[in-house]
Amino acid sequence: MDADHEAHLSRILSAVTIELRSKYLRGQQEHCGRLWLKPEILEKAIEEALDLVVYLYTLREQQEPSPPSSPVCL
Repeated sequence: MDADHEAHLSRILSAVTIELRSKYLRGQQEHCGRLWLKPEILEKAIEEALDLVVYLYTLREQQEPSPPSSPVCL
C-alpha cells in the first residue's frame, strides 16, 4: 500500500471509530444493560440487516437518473 492508501484507510478508521463509539453510547443510554447478555440479539441483528438492505436499495434508487414519483412519506 502506498501513502495515499494508508491515508484513505486512516480516514475511514477514524470516522468509523468516532461514529461507532457515539452510536454505542447512545444505544447504552437508550436500551441499558449488557448487549452481550441479551438473548434476543440475533433477531434484533436480523431486523437491522433488513433495514440496511432497504436503505441501500432506496439509495440506489435515488441515484438513478429518473427517480420514482414523489414519496408518500419521508
